[in-house]
Amino acid sequence: MENRIQYRVENHIAHVHLIRADKMNALDAEMMDALIEAGERVKADASLRAVVLSGEGRAFCAGLDMGNFAAMADGGDAGVSGNSKQRQPLAARSHGLANRPQKVAFTWREVQVPVIAAAQGFALGGGFQVFMGADMRYAAPGTKFSIMESRWGLVPDMGTTHVMARLAREDIVKELAMTARIFEAEEAYEYGFLTRVCDDPIAAAFETATAIATRNPDAIRATKQLFNEPADRFVAETLMLESVLQDEIIGSPNQVEAVKAELEGRAAVFTDVAAPKAAE
Repeated sequence: MENRIQYRVENHIAHVHLIRADKMNALDAEMMDALIEAGERVKADASLRAVVLSGEGRAFCAGLDMGNFAAMADGGDAGVSGNSKQRQPLAARSHGLANRPQKVAFTWREVQVPVIAAAQGFALGGGFQVFMGADMRYAAPGTKFSIMESRWGLVPDMGTTHVMARLAREDIVKELAMTARIFEAEEAYEYGFLTRVCDDPIAAAFETATAIATRNPDAIRATKQLFNEPADRFVAETLMLESVLQDEIIGSPNQVEAVKAELEGRAAVFTDVAAPKAAE
């Protein structure tokens, strides 16, 4: 974990800081494992009262490592299942309710104490989904976001689609997910994805975490459970649906064409989807 995440605890606050700055904290296999491990460490530490989740350098997290998409185009799984040579079914529940990539983002929903994410620069694709796993989300002005999976011919499948659908209007989430359009912090705030836009989001996150840490920790944990419970009531079904749909799409001719076209910088040439048969 040490070469991907810096994990520090002070005054009952854990700071989970992504430190792969040379790659804009992109999600490779090691970063995924490190985020899952960090989430488990938080869950096991009864002394914690809040978590700050942040990224070093020019980005919070730029999404899935670009180097992994070539493996996907060749029939691999881009490292998301832990086996880059042969894709494993995403519908297999390897981490409780979730599979491995879902756990990377959903683990912050499972953490009992509040998680405050602080973003700057970019939070794209899988990075946006990790960001959405937090309870509160701060970002610097001009931070760029995107639900980017459709750019690669995929659906968003890292366990936070139910959070997105709760925070923003249905038509907005659909537009963003279907177009992969990049939008900035000010727009994200208007949609409901951000708690605050602030010049120094990490400092603001620690200010909030420090205030929370002075409150009754039993009440704080219960408050998170109280507000999460209705939203997460059907989460097992949502997580499974994400995986089933992605399993049908990933590796299909049109999805492979989407990846190849993106990597080659050209327009994709897709095969038309067959129309459903009319009921007799």
